[in-house]
Amino acid sequence: MGYAGVGASEEKPLWRRIADFPLVAMLLALAAVVAANAAALLVVRPLPVPDQLTRSLILAATSVLLVLAVYKLFIRHLGEQPGDELSFRKAPRELSIGLAFGFVLFSLVVGAAAVADVYNIRGPGGTGDLLRMLLIISIAPGVIEEVIFRGILFRWLEQFAGSWFALAATSALFGVAHIYNPGATWFSSFAIAIEAGVLLGGAYMLTRSLWVPIGLHAAWNFTQGFIYDVPVSGADQEGLVEATLSGPVLLSGGSFGLEASLIALAIATGAGVWLVVLAVRRGELVRPWWARRRVTPIAEPCSD
Repeated sequence: MGYAGVGASEEKPLWRRIADFPLVAMLLALAAVVAANAAALLVVRPLPVPDQLTRSLILAATSVLLVLAVYKLFIRHLGEQPGDELSFRKAPRELSIGLAFGFVLFSLVVGAAAVADVYNIRGPGGTGDLLRMLLIISIAPGVIEEVIFRGILFRWLEQFAGSWFALAATSALFGVAHIYNPGATWFSSFAIAIEAGVLLGGAYMLTRSLWVPIGLHAAWNFTQGFIYDVPVSGADQEGLVEATLSGPVLLSGGSFGLEASLIALAIATGAGVWLVVLAVRRGELVRPWWARRRVTPIAEPCSD
């Protein structure tokens, strides 16, 4: 991940240097996403739709489209190192990798829970919840939350204070963001912070793209809710099967679901640490802003 030299930034006007400072760019980007979501609400609220589910589906789709538009038109141009981490050219391959990874990972969690006899299938389920699961539970959180937590917070916290601070801070914030979910406890938020924060942060660090974490996030939610009938961060779902969680809360996650279990904590955190290690080996570790500014470029030798 390259960085422009100090001299290049000094040639810019003062207002642009202020706007490009990592923390200022981060706040501008957050404000843009908030405005996009507010605009989606204003557009959808007056529409004459037959029921609340249809309204929620339209709102989710509109929010996703507006957030993607705001990212493409504004956010990707911000900062000292502008760049498009939502390249449509890379989307098919990287999104597929994320989707496959998310499905396999949560299937491993469910498999381990079944072996431990805390996850049991009672019978067939249904497909009536498919659209809600796709848009509201999977795609919308996958896109919007990843743009916020990895595409904005991680990106500019990393440029300001380095990779380790960005990983720790965004993981903690991601956990806290789930504290008001149904059935949430401080342990469930801790588990989300460690397993999901490190996993999604590691995917972003390794690829320097948002498509892999978006796919991973969406597939993780869809797999646990629609395929295995496991509550998604405390929200009960209708899956292809009818299943129950029982036994010790530390293994089942209780009403919050398997995300709050030691099983998911071990498996997902292990995968996340592996991604972070790969990123470090690939040279994707970023030093803090002030440390980079102390580096003096080495002058090239003059040739006669």
